[in-house]
Amino acid sequence: MNKKVVHSPLRILGIDPGTNVLGYAVIHTLGQQVNLTVMGVLTLTHLDSPQAKLQSIFERVQEIIDQYHPEELAIEAPFFGKNPQSMLKLGRAQGVAIAAAMTKGLPITEYMPKKIKKSVTGNGNASKEQVAAMLGHMLKTTLDNRFFDATDALATAICHHMQRQSPLSNLSKGKGWASFIQDNPDRVV
Repeated sequence: MNKKVVHSPLRILGIDPGTNVLGYAVIHTLGQQVNLTVMGVLTLTHLDSPQAKLQSIFERVQEIIDQYHPEELAIEAPFFGKNPQSMLKLGRAQGVAIAAAMTKGLPITEYMPKKIKKSVTGNGNASKEQVAAMLGHMLKTTLDNRFFDATDALATAICHHMQRQSPLSNLSKGKGWASFIQDNPDRVV
């Protein structure tokens, strides 16, 4: 009694938040296949006030959602650095991006930077260059190393895709081992 798993197409928006530069990427997935739809950066250094930057993040994230119609958002969680002011600014940018996605009805998942790097490269301490190189290899394309915020956003989206593909992902959704065994009888000895 093997159940055939049917994979539906899914568009995922990945965001690497920042108040000066925010990276974004949209991927389209079907089963294990991943295609890059768009990736880029929002440069906010030309805006003077922190409030203007946050408003721009909110508006631009909503525009990206309206244009590319992602169904889920994966966002990098702020890491605990030495500078509390930087962390506070990063948290605000993340919160505004999350709010923009919430108002559009997208489910949101946060990932720690080490989790994202480990999902993509196998090493939670990988450099930005290593992450970008692995993404290029995975997608069979050359990624521009000048836009690490965009490649970090792409890595976040791909991390989310990989987590959704894991048979253990149902456990984190509260379905438990009984559901896993029922859905995967061929994996139980």
